[in-house]
Amino acid sequence: MPVSDNRTKRKEKLKKQLTKLVTSFNSAVSTKDGDWIIKGFIDIARNIYTISVDTKVISKIMELLLFPNICRFAQENSYKIILCKEQNFYPDMTLIDDNNNKFAVDLKSTYRRNEKRVNGMTLGAFTGYFRDRNSTKNITFPYDEYVGHFVLGVIYSRTDEVLDERKTYQLDDLKNITSVIRNFDFFIQEKYEIAIDRPGSGNTKNIGSITQIDRLIHGRGPFAELGEDVYDDYWMYYLTKDMAKAIDLPNAPYKNLREYIEYKKLKR
Repeated sequence: MPVSDNRTKRKEKLKKQLTKLVTSFNSAVSTKDGDWIIKGFIDIARNIYTISVDTKVISKIMELLLFPNICRFAQENSYKIILCKEQNFYPDMTLIDDNNNKFAVDLKSTYRRNEKRVNGMTLGAFTGYFRDRNSTKNITFPYDEYVGHFVLGVIYSRTDEVLDERKTYQLDDLKNITSVIRNFDFFIQEKYEIAIDRPGSGNTKNIGSITQIDRLIHGRGPFAELGEDVYDDYWMYYLTKDMAKAIDLPNAPYKNLREYIEYKKLKR
């Protein structure tokens, strides 16, 4: 069997397994009414402090909540788990199968803006280890050693109630504390399937995601049909204005997929 076919089959196997796994996540993180089971932080004096709606805080707590389920999944399916060494390392976790195939799994969360759209996510850098694929800087293993790059996505709604983060509660108040988020949807997709053709936020060198909920959950981004090779090539040579200026180019060669396709035609 060709290496590429074997790689595809192993990715498809893991994606199928993870897709089944995430169907159990709602019961692990929410009540029957859809509220988040986390109400706040507690200190040794039994005071409870409400949680901020900051996405980084929510994402980290969600990771802690889901980790026992992921550990059981790994044990039952003969995967070894290696967590990232530091907060800014990629990926959040590495799964290694019994043939030493490595898979990157990044936990990403975002909130609904309305019924059809979310705020969007950043899917990792398009510089550094993404371009130097033998580098070990800020990545658990060199990028080229990974068979697949997956996003474990969490979509949630923010509560409509205005919460006073300065207020403290006691354990007896637990049932009266409003959860800051609710109504979760979980999904698994390969990173390239939900990526867009522009950076995720401002001037950062991070890849952006699609924001339409249906397309996000089902992996229908602009690169999904074009394939991972096109995605890799596009982002490997993508330049921001500042990056183009730094190498004395008047303009970046392309800013979107349409311009990229035209650019590739001219290069032939």
